[in-house]
Amino acid sequence: MKRSSSPKAFSFSAFFKIIRSDNLMMMGFAQIMTAYFLVEKQMNGQSVIGDYKLYLLILSTITIAAAGYLINDYYDVKIDYINKPDEVIIGKGMRRRMVMFLHTVLNFIGIGLASIVSLKIGLIHFIAAFILWLYSNSLKRMPFIGNLAVASLTGLAIWVIGFYYQRAELLVLTYAIFAFFINLIREIIKDIEDREGDRKHGCKTLPIVLGFRATKNIIFIIAAIFVLAILIVAYKVNNPLLYIYFGALGILFFLFMYKIYYADRKSHFTQLSRLSKLLMLTGVISMAFL
Repeated sequence: MKRSSSPKAFSFSAFFKIIRSDNLMMMGFAQIMTAYFLVEKQMNGQSVIGDYKLYLLILSTITIAAAGYLINDYYDVKIDYINKPDEVIIGKGMRRRMVMFLHTVLNFIGIGLASIVSLKIGLIHFIAAFILWLYSNSLKRMPFIGNLAVASLTGLAIWVIGFYYQRAELLVLTYAIFAFFINLIREIIKDIEDREGDRKHGCKTLPIVLGFRATKNIIFIIAAIFVLAILIVAYKVNNPLLYIYFGALGILFFLFMYKIYYADRKSHFTQLSRLSKLLMLTGVISMAFL
C-alpha cells in the first residue's frame, strides 16, 4: 500500500500564498504613495523617497503583516477546511511547525528593522505584532473586537509614515481613516462569508451573534460614520481636489453599498471582499492628484 505523502516542510509557492503577497504589495504601495505625495511635498525640498529608513519602515510593516497572516492561518486551519477547503495550505503545502517558526522569525526581523528606524517605531510595531497574534488567538472569535483590531492596524500602516516624519499629519490621517473604515467593512463582510465554519468552531462573530440582516445594518451604520468622518477631515484639510476626488469615489462606494444591500449568497460576499480592495486601491491612487 502507498503511504500518504506528508507535506513539505517549506515551499515558496505555499509561503507566498499564506502571506497574501497581493495584500502586502498593496500595503507597501500605500506607504510609498503616502511618503511621496503627502509627506515629501511638505518637506521643503528634503527627499523622503531617498531616505533609506523609509524602506526599512515599509519592509518592517510588510514583514510583521506577513507574520500576522501566517499565525492567522495557523489558528484557522480547522475553520478553513469548512469555509475554503481547496485553499488550505497548512498541513498540505507546509508543516505547522514551520509556519510557527516563520511567524516568530518574521516578527523578530520586523521589530528589529523598525527599531533601526527609531525606538518609537519599534515599539509601535511590537504592539502591532502582539495585537495580530492576539487577534488570531482569540480576538477574531469575539463580536466586532477582532474587526476593529485589524482595521485599526491597516489605518496604522498609513498613519505611521506621517507620524515618523512629522509632516502632513492631518492629510495622512484622512487616508488612515479611509483605510480603517474600508477594512472594517471588509472584515465584517469576510465574517459573513465565513460564518458556516466560524459557527461550527464556536466563534462569536457579528453574523453569528446578531444574525445576517442585523450585521448588514451595522455595515450601513459604519458606512454612514465613514462618510461623515471623511467629510469632516476633508473640510479641515480644505483641499478642493480632495472633495472632487472623494466625491467621484463616493459613486463607487455607493455602488459597493448597493451590492451589500442585495447580497445574500457566499459568492456575493466574496465579490464584495474583492471590490473593497479596489476601493482601497482607488483611494490610495487619489494621493497622486493632491
